[in-house]
Amino acid sequence: MLQRNVWKGLWTFALFVALIGCAADSERSDEDAGSVTASETSAGMDRSEEIRAKTASLDAARIIAADGEPGNWLAHGRTYGEQRFSPLDAIDTENVADLELAWYADTDTTRGLEASPIIVDGVMFATGSWSLVYAYDAKTGEELWRYDPEVPREWGVNACCDVVNRGVAVWKGRVYVGTIDGRLVALDAGSGEVVWDVQTTPQDRPYTITGAPRVVKDLVIIGNGGAEYGVRGYITAYHAESGEQAWRFYTVPGNPELGFENPAMRKAAATWRGGEWWEVGGGGTVWDSMAYDPELDLLYIGTGNGSPWNRYIRSPGGGDNLYLSSILAINPDNGSLVWHYQTTPGDTWDYTATQHIMLLDLEINGQLREVLVQAPKNGFFYVIDRRTGEFISAEPYVQTTWASHVDPETGRPVETDGQYANEPKLVYPSPYGGHNWHPMAFNPNTGLVYVPVLDIPMVFGQPGQFAYDVRTWNTGINQTLMAPPDSLTGELEALGLVKGHLLAWDPVAQKRVWQVQHSGAWNGGLLSTAGGLVFQGRADGYISAFAADTGRELWESQTYAGIIAPPVSYEVDGEQYIAVMAGWGGAFALASGVPPQSGMIARHGRMLAYKLGGGQVLPAPSVATIDIPEPQRLEADAAQIERGKILFHAHCLACHGAGAVGSGVLPDLRYSNDAIHEVWDSIVLDGAFAVKGMVGFDGVITEDESEDIRQYVIKRAHDGVAIQALLGEA
Repeated sequence: MLQRNVWKGLWTFALFVALIGCAADSERSDEDAGSVTASETSAGMDRSEEIRAKTASLDAARIIAADGEPGNWLAHGRTYGEQRFSPLDAIDTENVADLELAWYADTDTTRGLEASPIIVDGVMFATGSWSLVYAYDAKTGEELWRYDPEVPREWGVNACCDVVNRGVAVWKGRVYVGTIDGRLVALDAGSGEVVWDVQTTPQDRPYTITGAPRVVKDLVIIGNGGAEYGVRGYITAYHAESGEQAWRFYTVPGNPELGFENPAMRKAAATWRGGEWWEVGGGGTVWDSMAYDPELDLLYIGTGNGSPWNRYIRSPGGGDNLYLSSILAINPDNGSLVWHYQTTPGDTWDYTATQHIMLLDLEINGQLREVLVQAPKNGFFYVIDRRTGEFISAEPYVQTTWASHVDPETGRPVETDGQYANEPKLVYPSPYGGHNWHPMAFNPNTGLVYVPVLDIPMVFGQPGQFAYDVRTWNTGINQTLMAPPDSLTGELEALGLVKGHLLAWDPVAQKRVWQVQHSGAWNGGLLSTAGGLVFQGRADGYISAFAADTGRELWESQTYAGIIAPPVSYEVDGEQYIAVMAGWGGAFALASGVPPQSGMIARHGRMLAYKLGGGQVLPAPSVATIDIPEPQRLEADAAQIERGKILFHAHCLACHGAGAVGSGVLPDLRYSNDAIHEVWDSIVLDGAFAVKGMVGFDGVITEDESEDIRQYVIKRAHDGVAIQALLGEA
């Protein structure tokens, strides 16, 4: 049946026709752009003062003692240990079927929503795309204020993985947010007014910030992203009161001729052999996970992939390339390195270790161990001694073909057939990882860690040549191999390999306990509760609750938008709520070339809050019937289409999808109308839509090459029609 039941719904999804652009949207007009907008129905300064008072006492002592106020969600993972477990149990396995929508709030954005809300005494703080910040009444959903950092839309071209943001930190009456253009902003928690605003990244390099800051000992800690575009990773601490920089730790060495910032960089440089990696930045960005142990006084961070990905270009003489794809323990007072553990030495597959780091106390071999656990992209679940960095164990939680196992003595992966130095190789996992940024959750009652798993392969191969260009991904691999197979049946079969599931994992026995297969990939992060539940939103536009011990689905609700963010739980006036942001987007949504799932029919973003007997219903989305234009006449021969295919996957893949297949975030280029084709060069070469994020590529590609890309897009439009016909006959 050629995956008919799943893929026919995908390919018949009604895609809108709109202006193209890597960050093209119309989420705000120039007239609407402002720093702060207050709710018309709020109580003015009285309400601001109330919020300010509620958040003024939020400090380390409260976060450390978070279990004493289970009705709040005070930090990114609720606690410094990032377990994402709520002690609230009013909603449980017996009554979760009565869970209903309590309120919703529109974010007025149409891009991916990834944030974990912070809730303090009935006030919720969250972020949206383009780094907007929202304050809500957590009981009613009333918007109290919103802040727009006014990120220049053309900066979106530097965001490898969508213009997303994973949340704020709240500390002593202030709200801290990192912006997509590299700033760290402190806001007054009561009003949303700017207190201070510092640029954390050099503005002449393509850095971005998508991760949530953390506050430790009155220092706001923030990392950054941009390794695909060519940057050197680092993490920085700023004084919460003033915004003054306290320290900075680079994760990879710079140009050795310029010296080293500290002994850790000197040690790292010895593991980079040959090449001039600093010309492309080196990578190692700290773009997401952090955790903190207040007793050991250690800050744990995860580092990212190399820049470029390909170690045969980046470090042709070999070496581990410290501190790429590593877990680092940092002294939070001065930013010095205490210990490190590298999950993927000499990473060449984009196997970041930026994924969720969680702190647990586990009984292992009869001994209580203070550990951290991580399921990074490389497909192995790690248990590490968080005092010393000692390797304890690692086992594959998903199919891994790049390595057979992790050596129990050395803690190093044993590489197998995943090396692509001499010929292309089909490798599991793909660069999306066995697990990406979507947070895990732990339940101390079951002893299980719950992981949102991806099961996707990719073909890696050497490029014909490599030349650094700041305007595009600098992976150093043959990105044309990401394109769908040439045959239509082969394309459908390849789509059938894209899977995802919810996994319950025993971190002591290092084995799977249960799993729930989903209809597609890139599903949301997780929440576990004392009510014996695991909550997860899905890419197909639903949120579900599962029994924490068995995985049995007990409740689901349609959200009309794909969910990638993790839920949280809180309490107001004795009632427990489950809240989650719904808004499809992120790296997979932009670049995968997988069409949107048929249940995900809305592009808008919302905050959704549920409680028992909530009684509210989401308005049915208005679905407009759009006339998809007939494909342009295909005038190219096979050679021109092949040239266009290569150029498209070198320059356009990151935003417009493998095979030119859009997944519902940005316009699907295959459905471009006559007007777009008439001004193609003005857009692609001259940057006519630069203010929407689609910068011009004049000087990178020629007019002839622009036409080659256009002809490839036309060819893919004809392929889409043929696939729909094929599915109709299946």
